[in-house]
Amino acid sequence: MSAQKTTPSEKSRPALRILQVIPDLETGGAERTTLDVAAAIQKSGGQAVVASSGGRLAGELEESGAVLEKLPAQSKNPLTVWRNVGRLKSIITKHQINLVHARSRAPAWSAYYAARQCHVPFIATYHGTYSAKSSAKRAYNAIMTKGAKTIANSHFIAEHIQQQHNLPAEQIVTIPRGTDFSNLNPNNLDQAETDSMRRSWGLSGDLRPIILLPGRLTRWKGQTVLIEAAAEIQKMGRKDFVCVLAGDAQGRTDYQDELKSLIARLGLEDHVHMVGHIDDMTTAYGLAQVVISASTRPEAFGRIAVEAQAMQKPVVVTDHGGARETVLDGKTGWRVPAGDPVAMAQAIDATLAMTPESRQKMGQTGRNHVLKTYSVNQMCAKTLAVYWGVLTHSAKG
Repeated sequence: MSAQKTTPSEKSRPALRILQVIPDLETGGAERTTLDVAAAIQKSGGQAVVASSGGRLAGELEESGAVLEKLPAQSKNPLTVWRNVGRLKSIITKHQINLVHARSRAPAWSAYYAARQCHVPFIATYHGTYSAKSSAKRAYNAIMTKGAKTIANSHFIAEHIQQQHNLPAEQIVTIPRGTDFSNLNPNNLDQAETDSMRRSWGLSGDLRPIILLPGRLTRWKGQTVLIEAAAEIQKMGRKDFVCVLAGDAQGRTDYQDELKSLIARLGLEDHVHMVGHIDDMTTAYGLAQVVISASTRPEAFGRIAVEAQAMQKPVVVTDHGGARETVLDGKTGWRVPAGDPVAMAQAIDATLAMTPESRQKMGQTGRNHVLKTYSVNQMCAKTLAVYWGVLTHSAKG
């Protein structure tokens, strides 16, 4: 999928007054990308505005100089979606927005019509697979392809867009998710913070290898697969390990209770700890010997695998989606079939059986790989180039 063929020269670039629209700013890859791009817009001398219901990342957004305009962007209620058109038109006028960038389907419908009525360009980022089992659902998803450009956050997603919507390749710009590696460095680990987190996990003085699965507690993230893999690891005769599930339920208490029941039924209370949401992921990765992404559906990109590799940690991921691009099988980690706890157990056991020197070599290869390919600076530069290209083309039109 092509990048922009031409980028306006620095002197001819129009000022960026960009409105990004996203449901909320709680946690997740799309939300983090929104903040990173907003900060880059501010650094370029432009004005970044985000329309969202807000959330725990709102303060960080505003620290960059970006503006948060609150509206119920998370709602899928047709009446609310329609009313948001008028709200977004007011925001566009208030801030003299010259391009609208949608990052989720329901608010994209509002953003598309608001942009159209205000005569400003519209683009969207396709952040997920947005599976469609009916023509009606496919039509709903297609709003993400109605703009001047559609950004795909991986080659996997770019191919998915073409398959689902027959969108011409020249309309798609592939910009891999970018990661801020400034803090994701094993040299940044602080012993006091490491000890404190270990205590908070109930592992003070416990030197067993840690198998870390970060991710909100939702079924498709595959926590059950790792729990079942832990039982398989025990069957292999390995007893010296502990799995840490790091993520909150975000209201999914039934699933959280199901995980607890599965842990108890398999007799893994001493081997699987559920520790809730973690803000300090650098320290969390630092504590792990191996990091897991067990998603049973394809990840559009897979932020966890990239971050873990930046921290020089071997990873075990499911072999589909963006992971096929971000993880070099056998070199920076292992790719295993989705939903296969036996295969996952074998990969984890193989990783834990490696000598410290071999694990360090794999970790260093992983860090070199992701720093070269998936930096936040690259992502932001390419995104801003899309903005300038669309605005320049729009001005000529």
